[in-house]
Amino acid sequence: MTTRKTLSQLDWSLFALRWLLVISIFILALLMPALDTMTGYWLRERLLIGSGVGVLLALVGLALVLGSGDSRVPGIAGMVMDIGYALFLFWVSDGMSILLVGAGALPVVEGALRVGGWSGLAAAGVQAVLAVILRGAVLAPGEPLGPAVLSAGALALIAVCISVPIQLAQLGWTGQRLILQEREAESARLRHAREQARAIYEMASTLSATLNYQAVLDAALDVGVLGLREIGPSARLVSAVLLFDNNTGQLMIANARRMPQADLKKQVPGRRGALGLALRQAEPVFAHDASRDPELRYFVAFQDARSILCVPLRAGFDNYGVLVFGSTVANAFSEEHVELLTAIASQATIALQNATLYQDLLDEKNRIIEVEEDARRQLSRDLHDGPTQSVAAIAMRVNYIRRLLEREPGQVPEELEKVEDLARQTTKEIRHMLFTLRPLILETQGLVPALHELAKKMADTHQQNVIVDVQEDIERYIDPNDQNVVFNIVDECVNNARKHAEAEHIWVRLRKQENYLVLEVQDDGVGFDKGEVDANYDQRGSLGMINLRERSELINGTLRIETAEGKGAKITVIAPIREAVLEELKKEPQKTTRPRPPAGKASQDGEARSAAGPTVPRSTGGPKARRPAARPSG
Repeated sequence: MTTRKTLSQLDWSLFALRWLLVISIFILALLMPALDTMTGYWLRERLLIGSGVGVLLALVGLALVLGSGDSRVPGIAGMVMDIGYALFLFWVSDGMSILLVGAGALPVVEGALRVGGWSGLAAAGVQAVLAVILRGAVLAPGEPLGPAVLSAGALALIAVCISVPIQLAQLGWTGQRLILQEREAESARLRHAREQARAIYEMASTLSATLNYQAVLDAALDVGVLGLREIGPSARLVSAVLLFDNNTGQLMIANARRMPQADLKKQVPGRRGALGLALRQAEPVFAHDASRDPELRYFVAFQDARSILCVPLRAGFDNYGVLVFGSTVANAFSEEHVELLTAIASQATIALQNATLYQDLLDEKNRIIEVEEDARRQLSRDLHDGPTQSVAAIAMRVNYIRRLLEREPGQVPEELEKVEDLARQTTKEIRHMLFTLRPLILETQGLVPALHELAKKMADTHQQNVIVDVQEDIERYIDPNDQNVVFNIVDECVNNARKHAEAEHIWVRLRKQENYLVLEVQDDGVGFDKGEVDANYDQRGSLGMINLRERSELINGTLRIETAEGKGAKITVIAPIREAVLEELKKEPQKTTRPRPPAGKASQDGEARSAAGPTVPRSTGGPKARRPAARPSG
């Protein structure tokens, strides 16, 4: 294809040839008188007229070259003018062959260069036919047409000599140009393939070397955009990674390219349209008009998209999200693009899964460290408020006894008895603290005996009445690994009630309700304002309530607190029975229920008084649905 710059240069060259032709005719007109006086003057006058017309046509051609926005107009108009000018000179010169051949060569050259060699031959043919007609009908009617035919033949021969080489040169140049274009296209394809291979290698290196999910998403989008570059530079490509939000359960934009800030805050359910179809079918899905999609239309960046490709991020039966690409070009995505993006999505999903698991481990590690720190702080407070004070009191009384030995020896035995009682009480407190840190009875005898032992030690150490009411065969429904968690929840609740509730009674109830475990810890103390406590919890040193919630989550349970000032408090934990436990129970033969272990004197006294205690309603609601943190959507 001839470029606009080449056509402009050709127009100026033809303009120069027109001026050269006009000057040649003018010189020929001046030479006419020297040939023949009468004929020469007559021809000179006509050739001067022809020169003037030539100047006028040259100026018109100049105006066309300068003023036309379309490069084809000067060429077409120039050919018409040059053919007309050649026939005009042939007419005014009374059929001079040299003028027809000389002036007629200009449109032949113009047509051959502008359109092709065949166009130059056609221009010569038109001039030859018109010249013969003009000779026979106007200039010399009835005379032989031999001179005109000879002129036309000469013009045709010149046209052949000009047009054929030009045509052959153009064919050779066109073939060479096609070869160069094919080579450039092949080079571009190879370069694009190398870039894709390098990008995929870099993505694989990134995915294998990082556990940062943001770096994983960046690599996936970059490689995807690179793979779609061949769509065309004029096409606007928008891409985004949508992942499920653990809190809302909806798709949110985790990373994107060419999306406005407002779109990054939007969320969609991922149940309808192309997004929902891709997640349900677990396959790439095409869409044509994003503005009509029930969910993608909410994103401003996809409003102009005429081609949408949604690739699900799926591992096994878990959906992590969707990889979305949009283009302003219709039918922009091919099967090759789908294969590339599917491979990218598969690798990104695996890396994303690893990054999520690693982040879960970090969160769990931080949580364990936080729990351990809280346990250390709790132990430090308990040692400071209990045994440390008692040991200090013992030291003061020993010092007092030393002075009594000198002044009133008779009072020494009584004081020694007080020191002995204080030492025994301190020993009980320390043993109780050791029991709560690691209850060996829980490991050797089970949860129910450990709860009764906790009630007994509360009565012996703190004179706190704890009533334990558990279902006789409840341990069958609790996974052995979960029994320690249940005990810690009870211990936390009982100690909180003992320290803050000023309660006379604390009830611990554990039972099975359908396929759920229901744990209740209730007291008849002063109660508290739950809203005020939750609002100021970050300013307190204790993490008791947070520990209760986290321990409840360890057994997939939900925590519910019912309290009011002056009306006591009731904490309920509802957790599903493990599937493995239910399967084992189905395999076991029906067992006879074993008798309830003795609760100890304190528990018996408490049960005797519990008849006059508050009536505790049984929970009828099942546990609320819970989505584990940092987990894919199933």
